[in-house]
Parts: sequence; structure tokens; C-alpha cells
Amino acid sequence: MTVRKALAPLPQPAVGAVGKTSPGVTAVELPQGRPLQRLPVRRIRQILCLVPLLLVTVVAVRHRSVLVEGFGHLRNAEWPWLVAATGTTCLTWVAASFTRQGAVVERLPRRRLLATQFAAGAANHLLPTGLGAGAVNLRFMTVCGVPLARSSAALALYLLAESIGRLALLTLLFVTFPDALRFGALLPDTAAGPLLLGLGAVLVIAVGVLAGVRRVRSAVGSFLRTALCEARSVHAMPSRAFALWGGSLAFPALQAAGFAAVGQALGLPVPPVHMAVAYLAATCAVALVPTPGGVGSVEAALVVALVAAGGPVAVSTAVVLAYRIITVWVPLVPGALTLGALVRLKVI
Repeated sequence: MTVRKALAPLPQPAVGAVGKTSPGVTAVELPQGRPLQRLPVRRIRQILCLVPLLLVTVVAVRHRSVLVEGFGHLRNAEWPWLVAATGTTCLTWVAASFTRQGAVVERLPRRRLLATQFAAGAANHLLPTGLGAGAVNLRFMTVCGVPLARSSAALALYLLAESIGRLALLTLLFVTFPDALRFGALLPDTAAGPLLLGLGAVLVIAVGVLAGVRRVRSAVGSFLRTALCEARSVHAMPSRAFALWGGSLAFPALQAAGFAAVGQALGLPVPPVHMAVAYLAATCAVALVPTPGGVGSVEAALVVALVAAGGPVAVSTAVVLAYRIITVWVPLVPGALTLGALVRLKVI
């Protein structure tokens, strides 16, 4: 039986010894890759400052015919009434500031809050279904130190209070003046069936998603618990509750008053209270239309509502175009500039 000898271990280099390169082997230095350069935060903010102005230009070019016709009607209007309409438009931003403050427990800085509402109005006319104003205010509250979950709850509370205030004011005026508006002209009988069917389908889909998807159900439940807790905290403070509901009622009332003032400026033969009812009914009808700032849908609904209130088609169209010039197009450029400045100053 043969016995194999164990191999001797290889000699280890001494500690501290420097290895020598093998003869005939050339060392090649690999090129080092250039480090990735990140875009500076300041440059990103400068780009974001220009985005609102770019969007305003695009929207203005798309609706240039509306602008030309609207400014043409303003030349023939009575200027005292137009000044009143401009004043009520400015007061809507104050009312929105009160409502925003009333929806959150923390005290928000007043001047920055008012500037944010002015900028949010411009953002709201550039993005569909209120997404612009919601995003601006959500970012503002987050920067002010309100946690994201509570900021979202405050945003939902604001939307709920504003909707309740608008519907309550419409109901009160319509009960007081039942002949102010003929709903048959605003909503034909043939449209009631498809509208109710569509609302029912949306409700069934929402209930099905909540019942079938556990993650969505848990997320919605967590959000509702946070929202209810925030609502209780707000209503425990009388000043916050007064600001929330007072602003929610004042905001649509000021909008309707401005609309009635433009009607008086252009000589529309419709009583101001009837014009207010027409405005509230039209804005409630188009609240779910996904168009930027309601551009297009609001104009059509307001014209139909004024005709239903007894106004001539030509004068009603002129009133609607002039009102949208005052409330949408004139503040759009200053609002976009304010939005860019708030982004640059890190307010939002």
C-alpha cells in the first residue's frame, strides 16, 4: 500500500513585505467613470418658477377668442359695477384664507396664507378639478409644519365645508325665491336618466373597490380616522369653527355677488338675486367636470343658467365672458408670478 506524501504549504509573504510585479506584465490603469452630476436644487426651483407662466401662455393662446370677445364687452360696461365685481373677487381670496385657517388647528402665517390663496387660484385654473389649489395648499401646510396626514385631512375638511356652504346657500335662496330658476331649462328631462345612472355606477364601483381591495380599505379607514380627529379638534376651538364655516358661506356668496354686479354693469334684465341663484346652480352642476378651472364647462353652464333665469342669450353670453375675464384671466398672470415667487422663496 503506497502512502502519498502531504504537500508542503506555500510560503506566505512576510508581514509588511511589498509584492513585486511579474516580469513581462504591463499594468493597465482603468479609466475612472465621471461621477454623476445632480441638478442643483436652486436650478430646479428656477425651472419650476417658469412653469406657471408657460402654462398661462398655453391656456391664453388656446382661448384667445374668448379673451378678445370678453375684453370687448368690458369696454361697453358701467365701470362702477365692474369695480364692485373686482372688489368682491379680491375678497374671495380673503374668505378662502379664513376657511383654510379654520380647517387646521395650527396658526398659519397670515400674509403667506393670503398670498398662497391668490397663487392657488391661478394653479386651480391650470389643472383640472381643483388639483392645482389642493396641491399648493397641501404643500404650504406641510412647509408650515403640519404633518402630511393632517394636512390632507384639513384639505378634505375644507372641500367638504365649501361644498356644504355652497349647497346651503343655494337651497336657502331657492326656497326664498322659488321662481328664480327653471331647472327644466338647465337640466332637460332626457338628461336625468343618464346622469343618475352614471352616479349610481360610480357609487357601485367605489363600494366594490373598498370591499374587495384590503389595502384601499385600510388606507381609507386610516384617513377617515385622521380626518374625524382633525374635525373634532377644529370644532373644539370656536375661532377655528367660525373661520371654517363663515368662510365657507362667504366664499360662494362673494362669487355670486360679483357675478350679479357684472350683470348690472352690462344691463342684463335679470334680478341680482336670480342671477345669484343661477350662478350657484351652475357651479354646483359643473363641480365634477374635469376641466382646468372649469374653462369651457363653467361658461356654458352659466349661460344656460342665465337663460333659464330669463336673460337673453346674447346679453347672457356677454355677462359670462366679462365675468370670467375679471375672475379668471385678469388675475391669472399675477397669480402665476406669485406662485413662482412662493416656490423660489420656499414658501411652498
